[in-house]
Amino acid sequence: MSRVYDYLDETFAVCDAEVRKLVRDPTELLSRAIQPVLWLAVFGQVFSQVRGIPTGNLRYLDFMAPGILAQSILFSAIFYGIAIIWERDLGIVHKLLVTPAHRSALIMGKAFAAGLRGLVQAAVVYLVAIALHVEIRWEVMPMLTVAAGVFVGSCIFSTFSLVIACIVKTRERFMGIGQVLTMPLFFASNAIYPLELMPDWLKVIAVCNPLTYLVDALRSSMIVGGHSVYALSTSFTVMLSVFAMLLLLAARLYPGLAR
Repeated sequence: MSRVYDYLDETFAVCDAEVRKLVRDPTELLSRAIQPVLWLAVFGQVFSQVRGIPTGNLRYLDFMAPGILAQSILFSAIFYGIAIIWERDLGIVHKLLVTPAHRSALIMGKAFAAGLRGLVQAAVVYLVAIALHVEIRWEVMPMLTVAAGVFVGSCIFSTFSLVIACIVKTRERFMGIGQVLTMPLFFASNAIYPLELMPDWLKVIAVCNPLTYLVDALRSSMIVGGHSVYALSTSFTVMLSVFAMLLLLAARLYPGLAR
């Protein structure tokens, strides 16, 4: 039991350090908040006039809002790894690696910090959605489900970002790969159109994409009348399984970043 407490203590210590950095310099959060505003206020308003996208009884803007929340999480978390490369260049990674902390606790702490940052992104998207008269569900359990989905989704993509950073090891390569990955992940999901519109080959990719399960969970919990393709238990099982695999991989690769 003491090992569990030590592990949690190490995890929350890393998370606390990351959150303190964010509190001292919130400019990144502010800049990241612009993107979902543009997507909902501009893209969403225009595509609300398109009648060819089957969204059931939902307005397209309502259908799209959970997808834009998932997108903001993806775009924010996928570049989280570049901070790790900066820390390597500043010698911070070397100092962390000589501590007795478990490697997965170091990764978990950073993932939890990304999860908290994702909750701030969610608050911004909610404010924009309210301003655009999106029909939000305000019951306690659906809101807690949205918060849990946002947190787990942020953990997934920030850890994925850290895995990429451990492999490429340079800022220039990381930025290039990050830009290559974000749009395919976004468009190969159900964020802005339903799965039934996709060709069969794209459906296969979408089913393997964790963003699809995040959007599905958010859509059924966030929007009045929103329906899901998968059960919430299925979506969260998939997301937690992906996070666990990425956590183990990142913990294995993390020491190699310092070389």
